[in-house]
Amino acid sequence: MVNERMLRLGEAKSDIRELFEFGLALKKERGEENVFDFSIGNPTAPPPQKVTEELLRLIQETPPELLHGYTSAPGAIDVREAVAKYIETKFEVPMSADLVYVTCGASASLVIALSAILAREGEEIVVPSPFFPEYSVFVQAAGGRLVPAPTDENFHLDLSAIEAAITEKTRAVLYNSPNNPTGAVYSREEICGLAELLRKKSASYGRSILLLADEPYRELVYGAPPVYPMAVYENTIVLYSFSKSLTLAGERIGYVAVSPQCEGAHTIFSAVCGAGRYHGYVCAPALFQKLIKGCLGASSEIGVYRANRDLLYGALSDMGYACTVPEGAFYLFVKALEEDAKAFSARAKEYGLLVVPSDSFGVGGYVRVSYCVPRAVIERSLPAFRALFASYRKSETV
Repeated sequence: MVNERMLRLGEAKSDIRELFEFGLALKKERGEENVFDFSIGNPTAPPPQKVTEELLRLIQETPPELLHGYTSAPGAIDVREAVAKYIETKFEVPMSADLVYVTCGASASLVIALSAILAREGEEIVVPSPFFPEYSVFVQAAGGRLVPAPTDENFHLDLSAIEAAITEKTRAVLYNSPNNPTGAVYSREEICGLAELLRKKSASYGRSILLLADEPYRELVYGAPPVYPMAVYENTIVLYSFSKSLTLAGERIGYVAVSPQCEGAHTIFSAVCGAGRYHGYVCAPALFQKLIKGCLGASSEIGVYRANRDLLYGALSDMGYACTVPEGAFYLFVKALEEDAKAFSARAKEYGLLVVPSDSFGVGGYVRVSYCVPRAVIERSLPAFRALFASYRKSETV
C-alpha cells in the first residue's frame, strides 16, 4: 500500500519536466543540433564573478567542519542577519533576522509558507493566472484550495477579477512578478492597488489577508525594477530564490522573509519554522548559505536574456505568431495556432520544437517558450518555427 495522493502526484508528472525528459531522449535519436528545447527555465547566463571568487575563498579558507557542518534549523544567524540588513538597505523597509528562514530554494519557501498559514482545511489562496503549475500542488498539499483570478489581455493584474475571487475563506493572494510563464512585471500602481484591495477585504471579513510574493525573477527585468511588496503592504511574506539572480538553480538556496509589520509576524514565523521541520526543510545547504552571504546584491548579466528575447520575439512576430513582449524573466508566452495547446505542442515536436502547453499554467491556447538557452539554439530553431507556422497555413488551404 502507498499514499494514494502521493501516487496520483507521482503519476501525473509535470508537463515541463515530461517535455524536458522527452527532449533528452529526442536529442539522442535526432542529434542535439536538431532539437530545440525551450521547455525548462534553466538559467544559462554565467554566474557573477563574485560567486566564483566567494566559492573559492570559502573552500580555501574555511575549516571543513564549519564549511559543511549543520547550521541552525532556520539558517545560520549571520546569514539571516546579512539578508535582513540587505533587505532593509536595498528596499528601505524594516526587516529582522529573526523573521528570515533560509530554505532550499523558492519551492521549499512556498511549501513551508503555505503550510504555515493555511490553518483550516479548504482555506483559499487566490492566484492571478497564468501561474507556475506547481502552485496547485503546493496549495493542495497544505490543505488549501487554489482559486485562479484571470489577468488582463496583457497578462497584468485585473483587480476586479481578484476582488471577485476573494471570499471569507481567502487566506492569501499569491503572485509572481516577473511572471512565469508570461514575463509580465506588475507595476507599482498594480501592487499598490492590490494592497488597497486586500486592506478593504481584510476589514470586511475581520481577518488579515496575506500577500505572498514569489520573487525568484526579481532581478531579471528589462525596465524599471518591480516595487518591493513589503513597502506597500504590511501583511506580506516574500519568497525568494537565488536560482535565477546568481545562476544557481541546481543548488536550491533561497529564503522566506516575513514582514515585521505583518500582523502576528512572529507567530507566523514560528509556524514557518514548524512547517520547515514537518517537511524536512531544516538547515539549507551550509556551503551555499555562506556563499549567498557574500554575494547579496550581485546578479548575473541579463543582457544575454534581453538579446534572446529581442531575437525570438522579433522573429516569431514577423512570422505571424501572436505574443506579448516579456518585461522580465526569460519566457515568451505565444498564442498557439489552434485552440488545443497540447495538440499544438505535439505538432511542434515533429519539427524538433519543445514548447510547454499552457493548460497546466491555468489557461488554454498558449505555449511557453523558455529562451534562457544559448543564442545559437534560437537561431537554429527559427526555420523550424517558420515551417510549423507554414504547416498550419497549408492545413487551412486544403
